[in-house]
Amino acid sequence: MPELWWKDAIIYGIDVERFHDGNGDGIGDFQGLISKLDYIADLGVTCVWLLPFYPSNNRDNGYDITDYFRVHTRYGTFEDFLAFVRRAGELGLRVILDLVVHHTSDHHPWFQAARHDPKSPYRDFYYWTDHPPPARPGKGPMFPGEEKSVWTYDELAGAYYHHRFYRFQPGLNHSNPKVLAQIEEVVDYWLSFGVSGFRVDAASHMVERPIGPEPVDKSHAVLRHLYHHTVTRKPDVLLMGEVDETPERLKDYFDGEQLNMMFNFLLNNYLILALASEKAEPVRRAIDMLPPVPLSGQWANFLRNLDEADLERLAPEEMEVVNKAFAPKPEMRIFGRGIRRRLAPMLQGNKQRLKMAYSLLFSLPGSPVIVYGDEIGMGEDLSQHGRNSVRTPMQWSAAKNGGFSSAPNNRIIQPAVEDGPFSYKSVNVELQQSRPDSLLNFIKQLAAARLAHKEIGTGFVEFLESSSEQVLVHRYPPGETALVIMHNLSGKEAPVDIKLGISAQPRHEPILGGDIPDPVEGRLHLKLEPYGFRWIRVHR
Repeated sequence: MPELWWKDAIIYGIDVERFHDGNGDGIGDFQGLISKLDYIADLGVTCVWLLPFYPSNNRDNGYDITDYFRVHTRYGTFEDFLAFVRRAGELGLRVILDLVVHHTSDHHPWFQAARHDPKSPYRDFYYWTDHPPPARPGKGPMFPGEEKSVWTYDELAGAYYHHRFYRFQPGLNHSNPKVLAQIEEVVDYWLSFGVSGFRVDAASHMVERPIGPEPVDKSHAVLRHLYHHTVTRKPDVLLMGEVDETPERLKDYFDGEQLNMMFNFLLNNYLILALASEKAEPVRRAIDMLPPVPLSGQWANFLRNLDEADLERLAPEEMEVVNKAFAPKPEMRIFGRGIRRRLAPMLQGNKQRLKMAYSLLFSLPGSPVIVYGDEIGMGEDLSQHGRNSVRTPMQWSAAKNGGFSSAPNNRIIQPAVEDGPFSYKSVNVELQQSRPDSLLNFIKQLAAARLAHKEIGTGFVEFLESSSEQVLVHRYPPGETALVIMHNLSGKEAPVDIKLGISAQPRHEPILGGDIPDPVEGRLHLKLEPYGFRWIRVHR
């Protein structure tokens, strides 16, 4: 039986070019990342997820790849990458990479060969047609307002090619065995250098078929092929899929033969709704809607990532509640479905509320994912285009450019946040390291608590009635002891009356959030402060 290490992973996502600049050219690189690995390990995370660092035209944050087998020179050399993997391993950190094989760049040699010669073997690497059909229901452009169609005419090829994303990202034909063979080569290549797995970009779109009688390959052959090949090569490999689907369709991807971890977009929708409405019910509803995970599977839970906060699983009136609370201005919204803000400004920088939100994240069934800057409560820059608003450079100190780079301001990959309450002068690693009550130090405590309580990774959770609609109480009952966790999602004090479900007179020990009174006859009575939370262990 392979080690299911992802069941209890704490994953930290990094955009290399925005993390730390090691050579002073204004762009983050692997040497800069290596210099900060001790910091990452000290956070308590166990796995580093790297966003694309491959050669690209960098028109979509590196997701328009032109070469799957090299490191972009702007991030350093291949030897720098190897040194990073080696040093991460020495610190006990696993490394996973973005596997972006739903599409390539239109400058990739495969696509260039395909458009130059209709008889090229690479022509069938993509979908071409002389008469593009209308987009199937629900299969239109992923970026409404930026792309009008999923078909673009190529003058040189004399035909239309298919793309779900941007027109410079032609979609690969995954029903072509030669395409699958190329994906195998990409996987084998990077596994050879010691990485532990991949985040499979656009995994649910890889089964779509824009031409033919069926809109989707219901067998999910490409994902099954990828899984079988990869676990045969490395039994304990992680395949973490980007699957944003309805509850009914999620189970089709989680059968133990395709992906062993999936981003929990459904839960994320309802977590954001719960934070906006300050009510616990949306969280319980989302957990109830989720399909069970396979024996080898796990959910990857998150509050914010480096894309938009996609809210399309919510009802219109629920989305309006979220927008009113967290995105009241049009420039804070994107694609008609999401929010392009970081969590800290969404919660108005309220440190107690942020701690409660991250405590909730780490306590729910699954493995938590945070991205760089989450741990210090970084803000966004709405003057940047699209989703770049949340990809501001990491804020290390109050020094120039937030300590990200020594380069002149006009050479920085993206301006650091200089003004307002989330300026690098006010929000940075150096400042928070010196303050015991900082968000950074709290995230370290959370990571330690999550790793010490592996029952959270099992997924066997039950919810307890709390007598307050603002308070979520859940329990992991392994046997003689139970882990009980409660969160007050509101900004007001909330009375709580909990029946612990233990017949004997229990005793308890606090873990996080402060002490509580002794239970009386199996019931717990207390008042949770605004945005308060408690982690306790109850013994029979």
